[in-house]
Amino acid sequence: MIKVVTSAERHTSNREWIHSEFSFSFADYDDPSNAHFGALLAHNDNELKPGQGMHEHPHHDLEIITYVVSGVLKHQDDLGNHADIQAGTVQVMSAGTGVNHSETNPSESDNVRFLQIWLLPSTPGLAPKWDAKFFPREFKGNTLLPVVSGSGEEGTLKVNEDATLYLSVLDTNRELHYAQKEDRRTHIFLISGDAEISCSDGTFQLKPGDAARIRKGCDLTIKSIGSEGEAELILIDLP
Repeated sequence: MIKVVTSAERHTSNREWIHSEFSFSFADYDDPSNAHFGALLAHNDNELKPGQGMHEHPHHDLEIITYVVSGVLKHQDDLGNHADIQAGTVQVMSAGTGVNHSETNPSESDNVRFLQIWLLPSTPGLAPKWDAKFFPREFKGNTLLPVVSGSGEEGTLKVNEDATLYLSVLDTNRELHYAQKEDRRTHIFLISGDAEISCSDGTFQLKPGDAARIRKGCDLTIKSIGSEGEAELILIDLP
């Protein structure tokens, strides 16, 4: 079963210093019928203005994944980690027993766009940890590149949940095949470009900001159909 959630269906939070689109209940958006998709609790598309940020605040028992789409995001936490995260970088923070962190835009002129994904951990109360890794565009080209996994797959960042996050940049008319298992969920989010997804349920077209939530077994085909450039997407395999 495929459910497409369009960009327009997301909840918009537009403040002077940050513009956010929430795919699930978050902050001032409370919808009990749209609280999560399996272990996926949040998928926020944020654009932070120059010199602005989210000052130090706490988290616990969350797996927080951040993907910087454009610009630079500055991370600091009370574990002693400090990093300017460039576009193309994925950050993972396992909040565990508790961590305080801040996220700011160090630029004086450019916005930073970043996706933030929250997963429910499979085991609560673990020691908090942080890591980040840059993934060059050529590694993501016309493939599903695993960048985060619960199994500790080689080359990926580790999370405390049985989930895998893939990045892909598809050239026009290129397609991928993904065989979803019967007992798993798949969440696809289109960052940019135009794409088409299809399986036995039918064929669906995605625009930037659109997402697809897929349940039950599905031999999925993902194709870039834009005439003006590539399509970039995230695919998350979930319990």
